[in-house]
Amino acid sequence: QVQLVESGGGLVQAGSSLRLSCAASGRTFSSYAMGWFRQAPEKERVFVAAIGWNGGITYYADSVKGRFTISRDNTKNTVYLQMNSLKPEDTAVYYCAADRNWSAPKTATRYNYWGQGTQVTVSS
Repeated sequence: QVQLVESGGGLVQAGSSLRLSCAASGRTFSSYAMGWFRQAPEKERVFVAAIGWNGGITYYADSVKGRFTISRDNTKNTVYLQMNSLKPEDTAVYYCAADRNWSAPKTATRYNYWGQGTQVTVSS
């Protein structure tokens, strides 16, 4: 089992950058593929980015490709989401998630463990 805690959210202006972090508990962090999802008010949770066990494989939603970068440091049990050129439409609660099998990297329901989320608000 793994417990996840996100941090790094905040209120920024359009065009700014933020780096989200997700710290995982436990000694088996490298056994989990990790994903970032986001949920805007009154909308469903959607895929943002995902990264494989050793960081060699990554996936991105089309809406963030070229602006966001997912990475992980298995020595620190942490996954990151670097967000550049932020837009008002990036406003949402951002969640990290862990999945041991990673059979569907872009599907929220396939992830076993979730953090509590961190709010990102981008003003125009």
